[in-house]
Amino acid sequence: MLKFGTGGWRAIIGDEFTKANLQLLSYAMAKKMKAEGVADRGFVIGYDRRFLSEESAIWAAEVMAGMGIRCFLIHRAAPTPLIMFTVKDYALPYGFAVTASHNPAIYNGVKVFTAGGRDANETQTADIEAYIAAAEGETIPAMPYEEGIRCGLIQNIDPMNTYIDSIIRAVNMDAIRSRNLKVVLDPMYGVSKTALSTILITARCEVDIIHERRDALFGGRLPAPNDKTLAGLREFLLENGCDIGIATDGDADRLGVIDDAGEFLHPNKILVLLYYYLLHYKGWHGAAVRNLATTQLLDRIAADKGEVCYEVPVGFKHISAKMNETGAVIGGESSGGLTVRGHISGKDGIYAAALLVEMIATTGKRLSELYKEITDRYGALEMEERDYKFTPEKKAQVMKTLLEEKQLPDFPLPVEKVSYMDGCKVYFGDKGWLIARFSGTEPLLRIFCERETMEEARELCDLMESYLKLT
Repeated sequence: MLKFGTGGWRAIIGDEFTKANLQLLSYAMAKKMKAEGVADRGFVIGYDRRFLSEESAIWAAEVMAGMGIRCFLIHRAAPTPLIMFTVKDYALPYGFAVTASHNPAIYNGVKVFTAGGRDANETQTADIEAYIAAAEGETIPAMPYEEGIRCGLIQNIDPMNTYIDSIIRAVNMDAIRSRNLKVVLDPMYGVSKTALSTILITARCEVDIIHERRDALFGGRLPAPNDKTLAGLREFLLENGCDIGIATDGDADRLGVIDDAGEFLHPNKILVLLYYYLLHYKGWHGAAVRNLATTQLLDRIAADKGEVCYEVPVGFKHISAKMNETGAVIGGESSGGLTVRGHISGKDGIYAAALLVEMIATTGKRLSELYKEITDRYGALEMEERDYKFTPEKKAQVMKTLLEEKQLPDFPLPVEKVSYMDGCKVYFGDKGWLIARFSGTEPLLRIFCERETMEEARELCDLMESYLKLT
């Protein structure tokens, strides 16, 4: 049966990601909407550039139309944040994004959004799964796309300009125009090119773009912006003297950055830079929200400014919910997703990128200078991240050791506390932390450790790796 993870439903194309399963999910969603009395308000579907994404969006729209629900179809490759924005802007109860985000090219999937443009939480996705289970074996009605268009139950829309304008209004465009910045973009063969280039060119930046065409195989790379996948972006930036290099993942809800010195800025550093900028330079007030695998340097900034940093489980739905509850300034995760108060409640790599460019323009400082300003004040923290594939037997063994028996290795420093909120996280007071958890989007065990030096972080990862017999 279809199962949702932390980032929606994702599956291998031709295995679990099939037309039949996509139609089943859409049928279950339609039945849920009817049961809740919101079917008359409509539904939106968008899609990215992956193999079968456009076709899948049409299949889903045909089911919605077959169920008598008006479906707004964003009939162009669309960034996931644009789809979330449309759910909010059209005041719709739900929406779909057909995407597998940063997963390998053999995957596709669906992200579900709820009223206000938020990621569906566990209660919502569990409800959808229950409707899916109840619908097994039922005949699924589907109205042919052309017929749906003729009768108005399927409406093609293009909200890109409205979305772009919302970001332009939120960013200090005059400050950017005054700087004549050189920016290089890497959409990673994904969907951010139109929105991001339009915003930056409107702000009079000199913009170059690499890897902009559609390639359903993403150039043979993982469509996730990290130090390894952004070698081409780094090379272009250094050869052409750009001020910043910006990359977005396959559906543009996450970003990666190469700074003026050609260094990859870990998403932790991007979050820290933006939170510091919003509080210190723009005079904003408010908390930060991070997941439990994200840097605690945010906590140090918050404490210094008289604010709070909240820790939540992995999954952006937890971040957006806590931001809504607390009115936090920023929320994000170490995998590259973040959002800022006043924008949509979900991850938006395009808006975050525009805000980073504003930061360079407004402060008159390079990214490397700004981060040094922060570490001179709050100290530096380094994070080691490791991924491990596993067999079902190995997963059961690790879960038994860490989560059931709650056994841990003998660490070389005092343990302040252990949390099992999401996986197993060990806190060492002001000396750092280590977490081991199973990914909710990929079949991987992940270990993260943050300490003052990379050597110290690697030592603890080595210890946990050896203890769990992962190699």
